[in-house]
Amino acid sequence: MSEAIRVLIADDQRVVREGLAMVLGLLDGVEVVGAASDGNEAVAVAGDLRPDVVLMDLRMPRCDGIEATRQLRDRQTETKVVILTTYADDQSVIEALRAGARGYLTKDAGGEEIRQALRRVLDDHAVIDPAVQHHLVDAIATAAQALAPEQSRSLASRLPDGLTPREAEVLSLIATGLSNAEIAARLVVSEGTVKSHINHLFAKIDARDRAQAVTYAYQHGLA
Repeated sequence: MSEAIRVLIADDQRVVREGLAMVLGLLDGVEVVGAASDGNEAVAVAGDLRPDVVLMDLRMPRCDGIEATRQLRDRQTETKVVILTTYADDQSVIEALRAGARGYLTKDAGGEEIRQALRRVLDDHAVIDPAVQHHLVDAIATAAQALAPEQSRSLASRLPDGLTPREAEVLSLIATGLSNAEIAARLVVSEGTVKSHINHLFAKIDARDRAQAVTYAYQHGLA
């Protein structure tokens, strides 16, 4: 069996910290190693304990979850951050991902759902709660429509992970919420060709589904 996932809980409400610690402590493969009441404490405690994952609230005094996530990203890249919050608006999701969070869950998530998210994040996958995915897609679609054509071409000239211009174009259309059939119509190609591009680009960016592809597109400026 794999080693237990070492988790630090960061939340300004004591009842939430203690409740999460109790729930997670009952799950196989998860060990709660510490707790913090704000972002500053989360960064400091994480520096001492070196947890695998910080389960981070967004709204906290002194230093919020966004800033704490950004500091952890810059100081100890081996520690992943999963946001656990009551906020599901597109701005919160986007700011968290931009700061370096690898997962975003709402506090409606159950213990097993959190455990699975922790494991997937440690396996280098992004995890976005289905309840907030549509907010992310809507925000990216709006941003994509606002880009001038020359800006889009500039972004395409800096393609990561060996993506071809056509694969990047397909990825950007996925990020706007289009289906395979709609992408095929937009590019004037067959749906089979679109599926082939998607298979190739998913392999290159290590995405298992469209939600992860949308997250990747936003983080790399391809949406």
